[in-house]
Amino acid sequence: MDDEWIPVADGVFQRRYQPLDISIGVIAGPAGLVVDTRGNPDEAEEILGDVAGAFSRPVVAAINTHAHYDHTFGNQVFVARGIPIYGHHRIPQHFARHEEGRLRTVKERPESEPDKRWADVELTPPTVLVDAPLRIGQGGRVVELRPLAAGHTDTDLAILVPDARTWFLGDVIEQSGPPMFGSGSYPLDWPEALRGLLREIHPADVIVPGHGSVVDRTFVQRQTARLQAVADDIRAAHAAGVASADVRLGSALHEYWPESFLRSAVRDAYAQLSDR
Repeated sequence: MDDEWIPVADGVFQRRYQPLDISIGVIAGPAGLVVDTRGNPDEAEEILGDVAGAFSRPVVAAINTHAHYDHTFGNQVFVARGIPIYGHHRIPQHFARHEEGRLRTVKERPESEPDKRWADVELTPPTVLVDAPLRIGQGGRVVELRPLAAGHTDTDLAILVPDARTWFLGDVIEQSGPPMFGSGSYPLDWPEALRGLLREIHPADVIVPGHGSVVDRTFVQRQTARLQAVADDIRAAHAAGVASADVRLGSALHEYWPESFLRSAVRDAYAQLSDR
């Protein structure tokens, strides 16, 4: 994967880290803003070391695109250095529902997920909770934070660098693999959340997904259509009285998503429909 910061727009950089091919961003002005903090303290330290080695400016803020562990479990390293972290106001609730129990299990039984290095993780929510569109300028450039409607999670935050027309969208869009359901996803609402976002994205805008390389507006439209097909198939099955375990989605969807992802989509969507 990329072992350097790739300029995606004027003063805006992406670096793709393993594991998980996760996109980390730097918005560089007189000072720097970092987008996402990776999946454990060591990985967060690596980000800060790489930023220090490449940019002759301090990091003055970080932003979480959403609550999932691979984007937030490095938060404690930034907070310990006095660096504020911006994130969706529902992240603390998501942590309590989804990440806290999993983290506790892995700490007690590391063999349950041997690829996770979570022994030193302290669940750390953002220090600045965002519940409405917000413009910040800590790094010397205006950055717009826009809470999204529920989709990949109910903690998704779109980040726009308006002077470079560049978006960081986290995992509401993924390029190096299909978008993931589960862990608090809203399959029925996700397409509409993206349609609302598409109304704000210009044709020439640069879009950095949560995993993978830079994409454009047309890519977002295509992924929105696929997510809509998932929602439509699930709604039709539910309306026909098909039990969750018996739902079979269209063959084209199986060509794009693994079976395990689609099973998660069905479970989450049926839970939504039951609640309604």
